[in-house]
Amino acid sequence: MLTTLISNGARCASALALAAALVACGGGSDNAGGGVNPPPPPAVAERAGRLESAALLGTVPVTDITAALAAKESLAQDVVPRYAVTSYRLDYLTTDADGREVRASGMVSVPQKPVGAQSPLLSYQHGTIFRDAEAPSNNAVASEVAVVLASLGYIVLAPDYVGFGGSKGTQHPYLLSAPSAAATLDFLTAARTWRGQANVADNGQLFLTGYSEGGYVTMAAHRAMQERGSPHLQQLRMVVPGAGPYDVQTTMDGLVDLVRQEQPVLGALINPGFLRYLGGSVQREVRRLLLRVLIPGDADVTYDTRFIDRYLADDSRYVADVSSVHDWKPNVPVRLYHGQGDRTVPYASSVNTLRAMQQRGAGDLVSLTDCRAQPVAGHVQCVPPFITFMLGQLAPVAQDL
Repeated sequence: MLTTLISNGARCASALALAAALVACGGGSDNAGGGVNPPPPPAVAERAGRLESAALLGTVPVTDITAALAAKESLAQDVVPRYAVTSYRLDYLTTDADGREVRASGMVSVPQKPVGAQSPLLSYQHGTIFRDAEAPSNNAVASEVAVVLASLGYIVLAPDYVGFGGSKGTQHPYLLSAPSAAATLDFLTAARTWRGQANVADNGQLFLTGYSEGGYVTMAAHRAMQERGSPHLQQLRMVVPGAGPYDVQTTMDGLVDLVRQEQPVLGALINPGFLRYLGGSVQREVRRLLLRVLIPGDADVTYDTRFIDRYLADDSRYVADVSSVHDWKPNVPVRLYHGQGDRTVPYASSVNTLRAMQQRGAGDLVSLTDCRAQPVAGHVQCVPPFITFMLGQLAPVAQDL
């Protein structure tokens, strides 16, 4: 990612300890018990994807984007802006973790090309953030990832996700696949309506990308798009997800291993598969440690915690059915990217995804490229090479840039 994901990179690496892998937040819901059958996926709301409003956020000139990329703290590499970018905030209807209708928001960033020129669509799903000000539609500045990518010639669609922007106050459904996918697909629908109204022309190509939580949401959206026969699937050309916790059970097991290493006395008592046998006081302490590892003290959004509670109840069926997004067969190219030294989201999550998809017959449609960042291919260290990789994968396919 670039800044929305990137500017938080150092903080996320230390504050998360297995950042994009888990659910939780102080103030989250504690009402979900474990050990029960997972609920059916929420029904698609009749009004989901309806555009509610649109507002101009402003235009960023090429010189400002160039300067932002040259700044010392920028992790973007080999990116040369070509266009000024005008961004808009769209409010639209989608669903929360319980299938209830909610008004959410996102940002559309449009490269300023000659009148009538077309552009490919790039749906960018941002990584884990903890402050509402960092959501794309609240951060339409020169260093924001959506703005930077739009300066290369893409119309960039960046959903804020439920819990941020227009839906702040609603719990963010972290690593819950159905609402994660809905927020993205419904935003694609709302943005299509807006483009028709605003005479913003696309060229019929759509790409999906994201890193960390953004990689997870990207995969969830792709799977849902394919399963539902979404009209957006006709435009989809390629999906490039980076370092996502697609196999959520494996990711959670990795987090528990990390907590065990840091708390050796308590760690002797906690083992995946036997968590439900912990006494009440011990389980509460494990839960507290997991949440403390995940959420920084200055977070101003709330996270739905039912997923972590089901994991602590050893409800692997729930995790597989409601959270994991790795075991299915895609019908367009999926280019995975991950670093073997990633301690935030285990590399095994991508390996298991590659294996599961190929076992289902995906063949060469899915591939995994290793991050080669030096001296260590960690989560944050692999962000710059992921940007380069992602743009390189799109370059031979994307037209009208």
